[in-house]
Amino acid sequence: MQFHHHGYVSGDPRVQPAVGAGVARPAELPAQIDVLIVGSGPAGMLLAAQMSQFPQFTTRLIEKRDGRLALGQADGIQPRSVETFQAFGFADRITAEAYNIGWMNFWAPDPESPDRIVRTTRTEDYGLKISEFPHLIVNQARVLDYFAEAAANGPARIVPDYGVEFLGLEVGDDDVEVRVRTAEGERTVRAKYVVGCDGARSGVRQAIGRTHVGAAAQHAWGVMDVLVETDFPDWRIKCAINAAAGNILHIPREGGYLSRMYIDLGEVAEGDNHRVRQTPIEEIIRKANEILHPYAIDVKQVAWHSVYEVGHRVTDQFVDDLQNPRVFLTGDACHTHSAKAGQGMNVSMQDGFNLGWKLGHVLTGLASRDLLRTYDAERRPVAQQLIDFDREWSSLMARKPDEITDPDELATYYLATAEFPSGFGTRYAPSTLVSDAPAQELASGFPVGRRFQSVEVVRVCDGNRVHLGHHARADGRWRLYAFADADGAALRGWADAARGIVERFTPAGADLDSVFDAKVVYPGRWEDVTDVPALFRPQSGPLGLTDLEKVFAAAPSAWTSGDIFAERGIGAAGAVVVVRPDQYVAHVLPLTAPEELERFLSGAMRSPATSAAGVAASAGAASAVAASVGAASAGAASAGAGAGAVPVPVRHKRDPRA
Repeated sequence: MQFHHHGYVSGDPRVQPAVGAGVARPAELPAQIDVLIVGSGPAGMLLAAQMSQFPQFTTRLIEKRDGRLALGQADGIQPRSVETFQAFGFADRITAEAYNIGWMNFWAPDPESPDRIVRTTRTEDYGLKISEFPHLIVNQARVLDYFAEAAANGPARIVPDYGVEFLGLEVGDDDVEVRVRTAEGERTVRAKYVVGCDGARSGVRQAIGRTHVGAAAQHAWGVMDVLVETDFPDWRIKCAINAAAGNILHIPREGGYLSRMYIDLGEVAEGDNHRVRQTPIEEIIRKANEILHPYAIDVKQVAWHSVYEVGHRVTDQFVDDLQNPRVFLTGDACHTHSAKAGQGMNVSMQDGFNLGWKLGHVLTGLASRDLLRTYDAERRPVAQQLIDFDREWSSLMARKPDEITDPDELATYYLATAEFPSGFGTRYAPSTLVSDAPAQELASGFPVGRRFQSVEVVRVCDGNRVHLGHHARADGRWRLYAFADADGAALRGWADAARGIVERFTPAGADLDSVFDAKVVYPGRWEDVTDVPALFRPQSGPLGLTDLEKVFAAAPSAWTSGDIFAERGIGAAGAVVVVRPDQYVAHVLPLTAPEELERFLSGAMRSPATSAAGVAASAGAASAVAASVGAASAGAASAGAGAGAVPVPVRHKRDPRA
């Protein structure tokens, strides 16, 4: 983590100096808003955390509830989500309190006594086989807490406006008129953009006339978070249990004692009219014990429970207007499915991550409004893939024993399809943001359109072994990773030309790395790296301090092993990998053709000199240099977060460490 480059910091370095809209932020909802987020679910809170890195304009988040979520329904955290938490700065902390899924066991009827279950398969979970990030279980409420902290600690100081109910909206030529209800009564606010993160019964979706497409399966499940005494031997291991009496998906939860159980309640009768949702908790527990025979659970406390019918729906369109979008839908507002694949919260957060930086770039003038068209084009296909996957997984989970011909089929499917549920299967199609003609053979291990998969390298300035991708934060910046050629000649030529390209797309007066974070990786030993182009050693902040942490080497020293060049298919000619602010690879280019970088960026971005907005991009807190930011906020940006400069928020009351 880097800090001090805007002056000495004696307080918590995660609390960035307030800038722009974060300075003297009004408590009351303003009449004019740039981005209005409706709903404080996973997508909404991630979006708020991302928008807090763009303090040049006003973002507000309204939530009907009176306060923070106390107990969330979602709890599965896929490896891609943990990678995203890393970008927002809290992966280590949330991992420490979460349950780490190391194994998944499968149970089935005993062939000798079919009314009893026996363990048939023990499989290592896919989490750490796919990436360096684990597969976790943690209460959704805690995920929201961490994003709330990131939003409040960001330069825009975004905090939810609780107790504000969305009533409706009208889309105009220049903005969106939104009706809300507060404790003082109804009022109207105007926003340039509105994002509906308000769940499956989304009022925003209804207001723009979009509809869910799909249907509910005639199958019901009870779900409960419970504290129990039991003789079931795998109580602290994730299990898929298939029995003559039905099915259970059992998931241990954080804290060492709590577990979640999805209990098969069977087919829903024709004309039930949702009466199954009234199934009492006593019946759900009885059914669980019937399935678990010869084992049993003695439920001491039920923290939460519900009954749902499996449904698979995707909204016909994720925006109000495909050509000129002003209203966007995320998460359950535009895709709903079962909970058993552990996808809802994870895919919702990626909706918010995809959209956030795009709104930031458009509002700060770094891109035209055409960029916003890519949200629906990129995220709607992912939602459809999710529905297709969940339908298959739910069907396999709900089978009766006499419908199973291969007892290992579920385990095989679980492992064979792991890339998609882990969050790493997404591949965006060619567009202005994803090249349709990359020099992919130069870096075959960084597929264009897929997320940038990190590898360990050696940081040259201090010899430490670090993950290259972990250095990137969710600060709205693009990443340029230059992998040097064998003798460095092509790299030097590319870096000289690329500096001019970077300067073209960087606002006047801003740091060289305020829009593009350029890093270099050399193929030789880190001890031998000496002559580094200035592009990779930029001066940062008002003190003009040289950033030494953008230069890396791949070759192992006595205590390291591995080579990023070999692992990612990068040859002696080197390569340039362009990565979007949401961590997806946008292009792979040769070092010998810097003009191709300029051509690609010209399609995705606008030069500030020709931008109608004429304002700068935010590079996190301190390097935000915008025309709309006055002298007072600029002073706050350069003052650092020293003692007394920025108040440290009180720890959340529900933090288990409190």
